[in-house]
Amino acid sequence: MPAPCARTSAMVKARVAGRALSSARRKEAPMSNDERALPTSDEVTSWLTERRNWGRWGDDDSRGAVNLITDEKRRAAFGLVQQARVVSISRDYPKDPGPTNPVPAQHFLRRNVRESGGGSVVDYYGFIFHGHTHTHLDALCHVWDKNGAWQGRDPSEFITGDGVTYADVTAWDTGIITRGVLLDVPGHRGTDYVTTDRPVHGWELEEIAEAQGVGVGSGDALLVYSGREAYQADNPEQFLGEAGSTTPGLHASCLPFVRDNDVSLLGWDMMDAKPNDYDYPWAMHGVIYAYGVPLLDNALLQPLAEACAEEGRYEFLLIISPLKVPGGTGSPVNPLAIF
Repeated sequence: MPAPCARTSAMVKARVAGRALSSARRKEAPMSNDERALPTSDEVTSWLTERRNWGRWGDDDSRGAVNLITDEKRRAAFGLVQQARVVSISRDYPKDPGPTNPVPAQHFLRRNVRESGGGSVVDYYGFIFHGHTHTHLDALCHVWDKNGAWQGRDPSEFITGDGVTYADVTAWDTGIITRGVLLDVPGHRGTDYVTTDRPVHGWELEEIAEAQGVGVGSGDALLVYSGREAYQADNPEQFLGEAGSTTPGLHASCLPFVRDNDVSLLGWDMMDAKPNDYDYPWAMHGVIYAYGVPLLDNALLQPLAEACAEEGRYEFLLIISPLKVPGGTGSPVNPLAIF
């Protein structure tokens, strides 16, 4: 067994090599893929209708593509843990109001004093976690199109004042534990972030996976890093979730990549590129109701991208534990990536 100093030296060399490899890939990466033909509206519609996963795991299923995470898949994911390095990919609880946080979360404290001189302090948390601020998980009941929600269910039949009665977040009460794969878009492009005039395309995801030397397969959690922190540093007054705004993110051309590779979850720091040329307000959100793929929205992926470059690999164990809220349409989460 090598001495501790030898192990440390080897780790440093590996991380330096990882950074050098990332730098080399940036130099080799194509600077533009805009010459590719964009999918037509009919093609996008066909991806969201003809390639549905409805009935694949039974007509009453509410777990969706998470069913692809088998026991064997989980065991293999745990095998990826080598250094025991843990990276949180959750944003801080957003209490401070601002352009990027139009509905601040509430946090109140109550102090309890005991006659003996001791005491305690307790909290109240209040927030709307859906949107473009909190790191959260979308349940399969969250969105739908004119054909219905996941499995074709009519939203009016499962939405009540007390919560939903179908495909709520408790479908994943044992957590989502699988192999995570990060695709670093700015790293591949040699830029700081994805821009509004150049969204992320499906063919680019294929190129990035190949350049990073990582495969994306059945049951994997796909995380797409677009450089949100750097983008917001340069655009501090823009709220990515503002209605009618032009925002960077993933183009509808990414739909086949998600479906073809049978991913169990899609996580991202930027979301759907807007506007789009299709009759869908959030084309990429269609993976929820068409494919049964949950979304991990507003993930903090910059620290993970840095860790991947340092470790020289873009695969890791990913653990996501949503709150057990019966009838809940999703949950705030603190996902952990472990190397």
